[in-house]
Amino acid sequence: MKIVYVSQYFPPEMGAPSARVYEFSKEWARSGESVTVLTAFAHHPTGIKAPEDRRVITRRERVDGVNVVRSYIFAAPNKGVKKRMLSYASFMASAVFIGMLRISSPDIIVATSPQLLCAVAGYCLARLKGVPFVFEVRDLWPESMLAVEVMKDNVLVRILRCVSRYLYYHSEQIVTVGEGYRRKIAELYGVPEDRMAVITNGVDCDLFVPGKRDNGIRKEYGWGDRFVVLYLGTHGMAHALYKVLEVADRLKERKDIQFVFVGEGAEKESLKKKACQLGLANVEFVDQQPKSRVVQFYAACDLGLVTLRKTGLFQEVLPSKIFEYMGMERPVLTSVDGQARKIVEEADAGV
Repeated sequence: MKIVYVSQYFPPEMGAPSARVYEFSKEWARSGESVTVLTAFAHHPTGIKAPEDRRVITRRERVDGVNVVRSYIFAAPNKGVKKRMLSYASFMASAVFIGMLRISSPDIIVATSPQLLCAVAGYCLARLKGVPFVFEVRDLWPESMLAVEVMKDNVLVRILRCVSRYLYYHSEQIVTVGEGYRRKIAELYGVPEDRMAVITNGVDCDLFVPGKRDNGIRKEYGWGDRFVVLYLGTHGMAHALYKVLEVADRLKERKDIQFVFVGEGAEKESLKKKACQLGLANVEFVDQQPKSRVVQFYAACDLGLVTLRKTGLFQEVLPSKIFEYMGMERPVLTSVDGQARKIVEEADAGV
């Protein structure tokens, strides 16, 4: 089977969206399918492309048996609404154009959100190519944007709702990453649950193998035998990381506890400023790391944080970090209720 997977995010970008697309594509290719990923040039979340990717419209690559077709995107950092919407729209347009020119005779097209316009590109390509369209829903748009107060319920939000409804009803199949999203789509849009399948995120147990706590990362950053509380991932508006800083402030007299934030995101600079204002010597910010070092950071920590803002929608979310901490046999402290809480508690993997 010739599978085309449309995703704005793909390695070397880090994070759950690119990891899921990479892992699925790699496994499909390993099982004998012909897989092409149509994606953007890497730039997330900083909005900065590598020098060799600038002013390039498209390029073909081969990654672990997967054909990768990169398409132009107006690169914007993961903050602010106008530039990000322009970035999303630019990828949608270029993905349709490049996809028509450079991808031939697929049997099926799968498109994933975030972001929603990426799914629009996948739908358009599927109709132009005359093949089935599968809509993979990793993020509910526009509901997630309203939940983090990026947008108010205005004309643009109503347009996005109409686009979502159209895609839900005109896809051959909807795939969600958790039961909560399936219930929410049925509740908000009236889509029958039997038209939706749930395929959760997981973890590559060949990569995320439990390792020694006292490894090179502890030595490199001088943590010694301190109890390391780790947050690794996107520093976004959805993650309520300012609450973690409040906890660190309450514990700043405890010299045996170190809070470590690894990654990038829209809120990182404001978090660093707040930590500085509070005089938090027990807080450390580390830039985004390659996947090989991510595993070492997990091994070096004593407790892994999985946080989201307290909203009804986010109770339906199943963060992929949970599986990575569990794969590394590190205890989890999560503020995410719903299915995420159920998995952690049933596995006795944390609180």
